[in-house]
Amino acid sequence: MPKTVKLMQGNEACTAGALAAGLKFYAGYPITPSTEIAELCAEELPKIGGKFIQMEDEIGSIAAIIGASLTGKKSMTATSGPGFSLMQECLGYASLCEIPLVIVNVQRMGPSTGMPTSPAQADVMQARWGTHGDHPVIVLAPGNVRECFELTLRAFDLSEKYRVPAIVLTDEVIGHMREKVELPDPADVKPVRRAAPKSPAGYKPYAVESDSATPLMAPFGEGYRWHVTGLFHDESGFPSNKPEVADKLLRRLMAKVEKNAADIEDYATESLEDCDIAVISFGSSAMSSLSAVRRLRKEGKKAGMLRLKTIWPFPETVVRELAGHAKTIFVPEMNLGQLALEVERVVGCRSRVVRVGKVNGELFRPEEIYNAIMGAK
Repeated sequence: MPKTVKLMQGNEACTAGALAAGLKFYAGYPITPSTEIAELCAEELPKIGGKFIQMEDEIGSIAAIIGASLTGKKSMTATSGPGFSLMQECLGYASLCEIPLVIVNVQRMGPSTGMPTSPAQADVMQARWGTHGDHPVIVLAPGNVRECFELTLRAFDLSEKYRVPAIVLTDEVIGHMREKVELPDPADVKPVRRAAPKSPAGYKPYAVESDSATPLMAPFGEGYRWHVTGLFHDESGFPSNKPEVADKLLRRLMAKVEKNAADIEDYATESLEDCDIAVISFGSSAMSSLSAVRRLRKEGKKAGMLRLKTIWPFPETVVRELAGHAKTIFVPEMNLGQLALEVERVVGCRSRVVRVGKVNGELFRPEEIYNAIMGAK
């Protein structure tokens, strides 16, 4: 089949990316500004033998996709700030039990009910640390409509490969804007499937047999019996209070992401090679940032930009290299400095970091970022 060109909304592209990845089960509760994802999944999944269910709340939604994933089905839910808060306990459960799933969080103004129809980017730290305890997670941040397709597809691939929850962190602007998108030929899409054991004989659901630190995962209902618990567990899946078991398990869970950071991290650059003024941004804020950087370049200033597609794991190496030659790094984001905290941690004293925050429910205008850079003392 030839490639398809469509005018798509960001939320529509997320749904298309999930379907291309092999989505077969969606459970969710409608919430602005993510509701179109649920609506489209309700329409499209029955056509391919998949299942859609509207749950009573977001807690039930993530619990349902955990159950579906255990049977071998690729599963997803979508939400926004208040719903994402409700999902945190089950997100920790999925992390400890190594259950692949994808959550799309279309961010809006908060805290609490906030401004449901206004954009924000204030769930950066919640996406990484929202659930209690140390835990692994992968967070991807699309910067345009096409990337909503690409990064949702990639979120499924990474989740399946490493048996870890993956979050697609968009915002109201990215979710609702429309762009021309060229979709790939379905024959060219090769979705990743979680590695499965070949026989039930001697199967241990949390035993690691490769350097990836990721165990094989057998689907429920196909002759395999294994125990799933939110308690710390040994290789057989049964609870254990032994300190050495807990230590080994938690370190392995974190190593799945940390050891494979080079495979997971993704970003885009603009004129970074010789810049002494750098901008680090993500999502819809990066669109305005790019305009400001290009304007500065036209005016003869050595400005460059790093746009993060992967927020967690945080791409420390490229940020550290950037700090080696950029005198000042600006971080525009629709919050009061959440991404900037990570930039400051990695950069240390090598460069000056300037926070450019906006929290009035409006998208950055390019001139606001340009003026912030020009006005910095």
